Amino acid sequence: MTRLSIDIDYLAERLQHLLRIPSPTGFTDTIAREVGEELKRLGVSFEMTRRGAIRAKLPGKSRQPARALISHLDTLGAQVRQIRDDGRLGLAPIGHWSARFAEGARVTIFARPGTYRGTILPPKASGHAYGDGVDTAPIGWDHLQLRVDAMAGTGDDVRRLGIDIGDIVAIDPQPEFLDNGFIVSRHLDNKAGVASMLAALKALTNAKAKPTVDTFWLFTISEEVGHGASNALTHDIASMVVIDNGCSAPEQNSSEFGVTIGMGDMTGPFDYHTTHKLIDLCEEQDIKYQRDVFKFYRSDSASALEAGADVRTALATFGIDASHGYERIHMHALRSLAELQTAYALSPVGIARDADEAGSMKGFPEQPEADEAKQALRADSVATEDA
Repeated sequence: MTRLSIDIDYLAERLQHLLRIPSPTGFTDTIAREVGEELKRLGVSFEMTRRGAIRAKLPGKSRQPARALISHLDTLGAQVRQIRDDGRLGLAPIGHWSARFAEGARVTIFARPGTYRGTILPPKASGHAYGDGVDTAPIGWDHLQLRVDAMAGTGDDVRRLGIDIGDIVAIDPQPEFLDNGFIVSRHLDNKAGVASMLAALKALTNAKAKPTVDTFWLFTISEEVGHGASNALTHDIASMVVIDNGCSAPEQNSSEFGVTIGMGDMTGPFDYHTTHKLIDLCEEQDIKYQRDVFKFYRSDSASALEAGADVRTALATFGIDASHGYERIHMHALRSLAELQTAYALSPVGIARDADEAGSMKGFPEQPEADEAKQALRADSVATEDA
């Protein structure tokens, strides 16, 4: 099995395009339509759920045990929580992100009559007016306000504009694609993952490469608020690889280069066999990789397992610096991640028994045992035969 070539220009173009489409959780129809149109252009069949999650499928040489790769279309954002007497808006975050990174953000407010632009500011935003009070002001969502770029000096003015409680606020990504391969932007989590999946699909369809088994490419719409894959899986899917961001930080082992394999997160370890399959593929295909465990992180896999899905899960990530803030990644990681996805889709099935939802113990996989355990098991087996 040879490693498929990834079209880097296509990957970058798709990422740039996706970043231009606002998609906070709860406001994902436009980006779901765009991904659907791109799947059509690639010649990949798909279906869309009621709410807009996408299930695309590449038919395999065999139907079972089906596989899936999954990423999410939704991003962080905010909602209007309060209309103040002075015309400023109080906000509630969509997803879990620090108000520290919201200060100074340019935004779009999606009101029923149309859109408005604005800026998220602390109440004391001017050093000329408040002096050192700007530096000593507390940080938090209760200490932020949204200034609307319109004639909105009072709460009544704001209401006349048609802005109301619950309106979605999308945060500008402010992307920069640098010549040295670095990409800096908000919302790289997880539009970069989506772009890598589309690039992997393009490589497979261009090469007319048929996956080993039916392989689904899932795009969810509510990962940032914890729902994720819970409503995107089908019973056919036996194993699922989540494509998302890793956490590049001094106490983590993630990197902005190569693939970072998540060995576990705050919900526990990932499936042993699927995870080590990804590691084996990286080594066989000469794809740079490293392993990491994430303490304050969960992904699409968590919601699937919590919803009761009996599916093996693994996590393959692109290392990201300052996740949920002003994020930075490198194209090397995205290319490596797309290469791994193609290798996974074309790789042989390791656990044929997974084709059935349940069965006897025959074909059930084994994990490494300690030498003492092996000796004890052999001794028990011999004693049973003697008896």
